[in-house]
Amino acid sequence: MRIPADADPDSSGARIDVSVAHPARRYDYWLGGKDNFPADRASGDQIAAAFPTIRLAVIENRAFLRRAVTYLAREAGIRQFLDIGTGIPTANNTHQVAQSIAPTSRIVYVDNDPIVLVHARALLTSSDEGATAYIDADLRDPDKILQAPELTATLDLSQPVGLMLVAVMHFILDEDNPYDLVGQLVSAMPSGSYLTVTQATNDYLPPEKIKEINAVGQRTRVPARMRSKEEFARFFDGLEFVEPGIVSVADWRAENEPQPRPTAAEVSGYGAVARIP
Repeated sequence: MRIPADADPDSSGARIDVSVAHPARRYDYWLGGKDNFPADRASGDQIAAAFPTIRLAVIENRAFLRRAVTYLAREAGIRQFLDIGTGIPTANNTHQVAQSIAPTSRIVYVDNDPIVLVHARALLTSSDEGATAYIDADLRDPDKILQAPELTATLDLSQPVGLMLVAVMHFILDEDNPYDLVGQLVSAMPSGSYLTVTQATNDYLPPEKIKEINAVGQRTRVPARMRSKEEFARFFDGLEFVEPGIVSVADWRAENEPQPRPTAAEVSGYGAVARIP
């Protein structure tokens, strides 16, 4: 069953505003999940009306996450991950992918939705050899994340970390100084760490569609900032791209995925992984 609209916001011991759509719960709705409210579903349906392939886009974004974590754990030897903007748990979460390759992997999840945190604590359980932890924080407050006792007790920031910012940067508006936020997080990572980012783009959408999507975001109080390839590339200034660099999330190291791949226009999202020197 879906979470009822009259669910008690205090039943989890946390604040939950059921009247306003939240990106994590709307994402859950697009993925076919149950942990969302009418406001999330209404916002999701309005976006889908403007961008009919949105569900395909979020599915491909999750597949990108799986492939990126697989690369980092298997080929780059990363054993620690900081996943900010976790979202409601679904299949192939970061710790599941990483620990299936290296059971000793340690993962810290960060999100600012209490529903995410409740589910994370219940469902994102670590292997016996590794560890998971959860921080209730916002990407807009990197100091809180980096200084959280849950992080310092779980990750060793003298050793390489996989910093995951998947499907979250398009909710960081220009006035939030997104490049500074990412730069602050990257600066806290040791050499040999990796930055992974996905970002919705307007490069493949006609102007009228962009206007319509932005209007939905404002109307449902989930504004987003789509970015061009050039704007997306700025998140990686000074870093060393892993091949194939910046591409559609559907195409990043997707040789073993079902063919043919979705078009860049159908997905309208960039993804990339880069090494922090």
